[in-house]
Amino acid sequence: MVKHLAHERARASSPARRSRQASTSAALTHVTRDGSVHMVDVGAKAVTAREAIASAHIAVNATARRLVRQGAIKKGNPLEVARVAGILAAKRTSEIIPLCHQLPLSHVGVDITPVKDGYRLTATVRTTAQTGVEMEALTAVSAAALTVYDMLKAVDREMVIGAVCVVEKKGGRRGHYRRKP
Repeated sequence: MVKHLAHERARASSPARRSRQASTSAALTHVTRDGSVHMVDVGAKAVTAREAIASAHIAVNATARRLVRQGAIKKGNPLEVARVAGILAAKRTSEIIPLCHQLPLSHVGVDITPVKDGYRLTATVRTTAQTGVEMEALTAVSAAALTVYDMLKAVDREMVIGAVCVVEKKGGRRGHYRRKP
């Protein structure tokens, strides 16, 4: 064990490793120069209005989509339950993502749109705070998609959740961001 720790320390202090750590530390705000992880101090940042929009996709077979349209899913309406799950997940993001700040959310909306092969889920999250709400929006669409999966798994075992991404971000020091199509 001691030999292993000595080897790790030697590896961590190599010039190449220090160079990578320095460049990573500048780019990754949750990582310090020595490689340890911490929660970013946002105390000096300005309180501004911020918004993030994230989306996800879940591929669902035709039988399951038909049963949803007909209101024939025994557990209830999966799309409405997923909407509520997404809202709840956004509100609890800091409890799930270890280095995420707890934020006062002023709005969380989850929209679920039928598409050819399933559903497109979109979450819009707003706050007035010192840090953004991208993680809350991503958590919302992820939880919503997982809820659709949970409620439809009895009729479709082949569902695929994917394309989870930030679509747009407003506010903060870096300003407006919109994902390129």
